Formats: sequence, structure tokens, C-alpha cells
Amino acid sequence: MATVDDAAAAVRDGELVVYPTETVYGLGADALNANAVERVFEAKGRERDKPVSMAVPDVESAREYTHPSDRELAFMREFLPGPVTVVVERRDAVPDVLVAGRDRVGVRVPDHDLALELLAETGPLTATSANISGNPSARTIDGLDTIRERAAVVLDAGETDGGTGSTVVNVDTGTIHRRGAHADAVKSWLEAQG
Repeated sequence: MATVDDAAAAVRDGELVVYPTETVYGLGADALNANAVERVFEAKGRERDKPVSMAVPDVESAREYTHPSDRELAFMREFLPGPVTVVVERRDAVPDVLVAGRDRVGVRVPDHDLALELLAETGPLTATSANISGNPSARTIDGLDTIRERAAVVLDAGETDGGTGSTVVNVDTGTIHRRGAHADAVKSWLEAQG
């Protein structure tokens, strides 16, 4: 069975890995390596105008790659780690290909020990479901479609907890771009903060 060390080595080599999160399995590559990110788009058959989010091991490390406002930081500290993606202003280290040329990037801190262990070894990874675009997300490695063949390493942690993707939110505008896990709590927080 593949280990975190195997996956981290693959990421350092620019390869793709499949890793578990608290929602579904994710497809990971070095989020700061434009060529590796390009491989994610190719493997998923994802349109290049659809940004991919970035997973980091904790909120503090997110600040190395983004410029969160005080409001965004407060939100991140409330909801991360967890099944929420926060769209914040990116720093120059984040490649254009990851964000489809936009000035903001989705940031996620998965609430899963194996994912966090991997992120601690690799730094930022792409955070997108491990599936061909348009296909259902996988909660088990048996549920992976042909994406499994395109990954150098698959980390198997059994069945994930939830089949719903993360809630994607722009805290500064108060916009929920995608309702997923914890969407009602996110909406309540946004309303309470004004």
C-alpha cells in the first residue's frame, strides 16, 4: 500500500496523486508548479477557464500564498480545517494556470489526518475532486474512474465521510459560489458578520 512518503515524492517529481479528504478523494499535484497543475487539467479533462483550488496544511501557511483580509482570516479561523473553500487574493507564487488567470484563489484546509500529513510534507496541493470532469466524485478508491490510472500514487484511507463537495465562498462579497458541506453555517456566519 502506498505511503505519504511515496505520495510526497511523486508530488516533488511533478506527478499526480490521489488523496483522501473529509468529503471525497482529491487529485493532488504541486499547486505552485504550473506544469504539474496543467497535468491536473489534462487528467480531468477540465476546461482551462475553470480555476482549481489549493489545499494547504493550515490557515497560517495559507497566508504565505494569499493576502486574506481581516474578515477572511476570521472566517478561515472559524471554518478551517473543514469542508469549506475560501476564495482570497493570491500572491505571485500562485501560478496563473491554477486560477485561470484570475487574481483570487480558492483555499482549502482538509479536515483529514492523512491529507494534512501529506500537505505538511509537500506544501500546497491542487484541491479538486479525483474524477474526470462531469463524472461523480469518488468516496472510495474503487469509485475512482480512469483518473486512478493517471495518478502516480493513490493513498487509500477507506471510504470518506461525505459525498458532498466543499462549500465555496467569497467572504468579502458574502457570495456562496457553491453550496456544499456546512453551507448553512457559512451563510449564518456571513449574515451575522454583516
